[in-house]
Amino acid sequence: MTHHDPECIFCQIITGKLPGKIEYHDEQVTAFHDINPIAPVHVLIVPNAHIPSVNAVEPEHEAVLGHMFTVARELAEKLGLAERGYRLIVNTGEHAGQVIFHLHMHLLGGRSLGPMLARRS
Repeated sequence: MTHHDPECIFCQIITGKLPGKIEYHDEQVTAFHDINPIAPVHVLIVPNAHIPSVNAVEPEHEAVLGHMFTVARELAEKLGLAERGYRLIVNTGEHAGQVIFHLHMHLLGGRSLGPMLARRS
């Protein structure tokens, strides 16, 4: 059985307790549109099992993590991003900007996204 955290907003979307604009769902992952998009396309791809962050990843998570990339590719094609490009981001921890502590991959595209990080002088 997949472990869910009843307090986690992503777990609540995965289980249907909270609404979300679901783009993809199977037994391993769910993908839904971010409610505060930073690009024309901003989809979150999350494992259905509650994994708080990359720091909590174990060897038994390898299959679902690989599946997240396959789903990202499929969604990029479906949403018209594959030809011109897209970005995949996984934030881990406070300094990286992780806000929801349920591992998730951001699929971003639909415009030029610029450099990865702003350079500091």
